[in-house]
Amino acid sequence: MSVTLTEKAAFHLRTFLSAKEESATEKGIRVAVVNGGCSGYEYDLKIAKQPKPDDLVFEQDKVRIYVDPKSATLLDGVVIDFADSLTQSGFIFSNPNATQTCGCGKSFGASGCTPNAATCS
Repeated sequence: MSVTLTEKAAFHLRTFLSAKEESATEKGIRVAVVNGGCSGYEYDLKIAKQPKPDDLVFEQDKVRIYVDPKSATLLDGVVIDFADSLTQSGFIFSNPNATQTCGCGKSFGASGCTPNAATCS
């Protein structure tokens, strides 16, 4: 299981994490897949004070990354980048498990999976 941050994404995430006033030693980002969007799944990215007991925990470029076990299969190999241009600003997910994506880039479908973040076949 791997989630990779580009240099730009890691920079912006570190900025978000340091901007919060509380100084939790385990503060990081929670990356998940939830039901929704026009293709079946949506990416969910939040700041978390600490991991949940069953989370998979990674660290890259001084950013702690927490992934719940149900999302792990659908996020394996995902690369998170950050774009800042005239037409787009925000985090971009490049997911090798996606068999279809929405034009907005926030939603995807995966072959052999149901919209319950179930393990892919």
